[in-house]
Amino acid sequence: MPRLACIFVPLFPLAARLRSEPVLRGEAVAIFQGNGNAARTVAATRRARRAGIRPGMSLSQARALLPKLTVRARDEDCERAAQDTLLEIAESFSPRIENAGEGILYLELDGLERHFPGEEPEHDLAHALTVTTGKATLPIWVGIASSKLAARVAAELPSSPTIVLPGEEADFLAPLPLSRLSAEAEVLETLRRWGIRSIGDLAQLPKNEVASRLGDPGQELHEKARGMDPYPLVPYQPPPTFSEGMELEWPLVALEPFIFVARAALGRLCQRLASRGLACARLELTLRLEPDGHHHRSIQLSAPTRESKTLLTLIRLDLEDGPPGAPVTGFTLTGHPDRPRKAQLSLFGPPALSPDRLATTLARLFALLGPERVGSPRPVDGHRPEHTTLLEYTPPPPPETHAEPRQGRGLLTVRVLRPPIPLEVLSDAQATPREVLSVLREGSAKQPQVQGRIKVASGPWSLEEQWWSKDGVERDYWDIELTDGGLYRIFRQPATGEWFADGIYD
Repeated sequence: MPRLACIFVPLFPLAARLRSEPVLRGEAVAIFQGNGNAARTVAATRRARRAGIRPGMSLSQARALLPKLTVRARDEDCERAAQDTLLEIAESFSPRIENAGEGILYLELDGLERHFPGEEPEHDLAHALTVTTGKATLPIWVGIASSKLAARVAAELPSSPTIVLPGEEADFLAPLPLSRLSAEAEVLETLRRWGIRSIGDLAQLPKNEVASRLGDPGQELHEKARGMDPYPLVPYQPPPTFSEGMELEWPLVALEPFIFVARAALGRLCQRLASRGLACARLELTLRLEPDGHHHRSIQLSAPTRESKTLLTLIRLDLEDGPPGAPVTGFTLTGHPDRPRKAQLSLFGPPALSPDRLATTLARLFALLGPERVGSPRPVDGHRPEHTTLLEYTPPPPPETHAEPRQGRGLLTVRVLRPPIPLEVLSDAQATPREVLSVLREGSAKQPQVQGRIKVASGPWSLEEQWWSKDGVERDYWDIELTDGGLYRIFRQPATGEWFADGIYD
């Protein structure tokens, strides 16, 4: 049978909460489940346990023993994020893991001994697991055996790591009571009536007799008692998203306190993304509002990033633009991952743009300017010069070698005016423009002023597009030079007789 390692987080609801609120470490903290008089203690820190607080106590009983006790309710978001972090760490050691829920999971160890070539590879593996999860502020106990039950029982012993040698699983489980088999109550009662008190007593019974009297459940229990697994390891499938969040102790009505709490959650989320070589392409924020409301926001990033400062800035800008409208009692941050952009290094040419910094800059522009103003402009098939579209900005790769700039004569560039500026134009008998004056539009005090006598006028260059439809365009373009030296591109619409300036030559 394959060797299995069981990771067990003692007092998992407390460990998950302390991971989200590290400031509570060292304090007297108790985790409660339930509401009102039905609330009962689930777990407590060492300082609280020294004061006499035990699981099952009510809130009033705990307060009577320790008036300054810090109380927190069980938080599903904290526990889900802690369990996901535990699974991600386990995946970095073994490709086959099983999620057993609430701080418990199993790893298959076959083939991992080559990564730990010491005299005690399993002990070294358990030590590496403990150190890695400790960096993620999750204390674990580790048990190793050839069956899930034996590995879990070994993991629940405080002398971690506990290793059960191959073939000794039945002897290790024999002294334990039947309740450790987690069987159905009816089956356990039947075994007690038979006089079976321990797992070893059940293992000594004939297999066929147990199966004929208790059916499939009895056969499974008999195999577990003998140190065998009736079912193989169920591989864990990682979720497509990463989530972090928590329930808040007090409702928040201001933005700054929420940003302070969200900063730590975003840091943990980005750390998890970086451990898998991923970045955040879309960030979702779900706010739980008082009393029973929800507020959902989605921030689409122009490029994947794992910079927590950038994501925090985007959340701040988004909430300033549209506040939730009610006190916030909890939140969940969900990151949709994608592969970050890569840059090829060059020995001789100029350095490529840093993908992370580029993603950060684009994300800030995306939040400040809006989605319709960030991208790379590209011309659209047609004749109108203003007919363009925006595509996702992807910088070209740098040249392989540094090239000297070519020497050449200067060329004119046109600075396009969007929207075009209306003009009043005086023309001669041949319809050639001789004087122009820009018309000031309402709300456009900063628009360029185009006015003066025309020194040189070149044109017209006629443009006709989609003449067969009602949206067709007909224009006569002119390039003009004013007496003050200004160069402009103007056009006239024959259908209406209106004149516009749509470009300035620099």
